Amino acid sequence: MADLSTTYMGLKLKNPLMVSSSTLVQNLEGVRDAANAGAGAVVLRSLFEEIIRKETQPDSGKLWSAHPEEYDYVLSELEMQYGANAYLDLITQAKQAVDIPIIASINCHTPKWWVHYAKQIEAAGADALELNLSLMPLYPKKTSTEIEEEFLGIVKAAREAVKIPLAVKIGPYFTTLIRLANQMYGAGANALVLFNRFYQFDIDVEKMEIVGANWYSSPNEMSLSLRWIAALYGQINCELVGNTGIHSGLAVVKQILAGAQAVEIASAIYLNGFETLREMQTELAAWMDQHGYQSLEEFRGKLSLSQVKDPEMFERLQYIKALSGIS
Repeated sequence: MADLSTTYMGLKLKNPLMVSSSTLVQNLEGVRDAANAGAGAVVLRSLFEEIIRKETQPDSGKLWSAHPEEYDYVLSELEMQYGANAYLDLITQAKQAVDIPIIASINCHTPKWWVHYAKQIEAAGADALELNLSLMPLYPKKTSTEIEEEFLGIVKAAREAVKIPLAVKIGPYFTTLIRLANQMYGAGANALVLFNRFYQFDIDVEKMEIVGANWYSSPNEMSLSLRWIAALYGQINCELVGNTGIHSGLAVVKQILAGAQAVEIASAIYLNGFETLREMQTELAAWMDQHGYQSLEEFRGKLSLSQVKDPEMFERLQYIKALSGIS
């Protein structure tokens, strides 16, 4: 029988399927549902830096000065669902209620305000902390180096604050991702989650306003993380986690073949319920049995670029084949 267990940042997981930070796990009921469905771990819904700042530094001013009324509205909505103190209570309660790792998450874009709170997260019993870094490179005067330094500053601040394992969830918008990944490891990151799925952008041409679109990921969105996990595996010291577009057990197989230590899942659960976690485990185990693998480690990274003798030529060949139409 296939053994689906794995380790992630030193944590023992029954299987590599983690519930991604989302409203699915914003309360104790959701955490219990995830554990009962066989999740390997849970990443609690992100607590936003702004909420921590507002509760701990009420007179520090606003971060979103361009639209103060909208800022206040969004914060009040978030606070009704999630307060900084309630978040600590959730961590404590979750640790008592389930026997799987509980990973806290902070959505942040500066290396301050939340650092002391990170220590409280550790004291509350969180097994690890995931930093959800949502910086978008939208300012023309900032260089890529300056943007990367901001990311590294956040990671360094977190590592100085806590001793628990530290994962960093980032977006794909970097020129030299392998170099940055190694720098993040040097700054204290134990794992990278690839990739953050940003708010999907669309325009309503009748109302003449920006609207959201494609709330849930689709399987064809997995290609991006698959490519970069395959490229990074064996070249950096961080563990790698696949995120976005993972909707089946075979998708999990692909991520592990590329080099992923684990995966994070949300959209598939929103669309099909928590039972989809069991279905993915069954499909993963069936594939392993069919191909004669007893453990995940036996095939992890088997199709990563580090296993190719000439990865640069491999990448070039794929590009040429795509343009020429040769499959």
